[in-house]
Amino acid sequence: MHRPSVPEDLDRPERLWARAATLAVVAAAMDDGDEFSWGEQGLQCWNGGGSYWWRLTPCADGRAVLCGQDSDGSHTHSGGRQVDFLAGGPAWLPWERLREDAEGNLLGFVYWWQDDAWARAPYPAKLPDDGLAMAMSWVAQGDAAVAKIVEDLVALTETERDAAPAVRAFLAAAEARTVGAADIAALLDAVCDKDSWYEVRPDAALAFAAELGLTAGDRGGVAVAS
Repeated sequence: MHRPSVPEDLDRPERLWARAATLAVVAAAMDDGDEFSWGEQGLQCWNGGGSYWWRLTPCADGRAVLCGQDSDGSHTHSGGRQVDFLAGGPAWLPWERLREDAEGNLLGFVYWWQDDAWARAPYPAKLPDDGLAMAMSWVAQGDAAVAKIVEDLVALTETERDAAPAVRAFLAAAEARTVGAADIAALLDAVCDKDSWYEVRPDAALAFAAELGLTAGDRGGVAVAS
């Protein structure tokens, strides 16, 4: 990914949704440093240590918004002035919430998907980084981004198993919105060490997957990947 990121760095929103939801489902199954919530504004993640936050919001007509900030990577000011990450944003954006984020200096990047492409506000020429790659390297295109999801989950759950096949299978089910209890069990069996210190809660993971719309059909206008 570029530093700062460019819209072409990001994969399609339905794939990002599947990856984000996979992280959220695992987090629901065990105590994690990241806290996920789902509501009208989308799927939101806050890192427990305050290192980053992000929100992925499905919108009508297949549109989407991705925003957030990394405490180390996001340069929110340039030349002594706060960067306007909302400049040039389309009318359909969730403006009230985004303006609240901006007023609180919570934004380090804002990307919106419409007309089959990502876009963002123009950055100052000397802006070193927007923090997207540091906070969410898994949003990139290609296989390396999927490998990053696997790496993050294995590091989080302290397992030495080869979790890649199960994670990839779950991502495919998440994109197709066909996740069931067997998919949850296979994912957690692969990424969670049964002899570790933490409790694994498959029922909680399945419940959150259902909330996110992974168990049947589409959700909030985010189309199933072809």
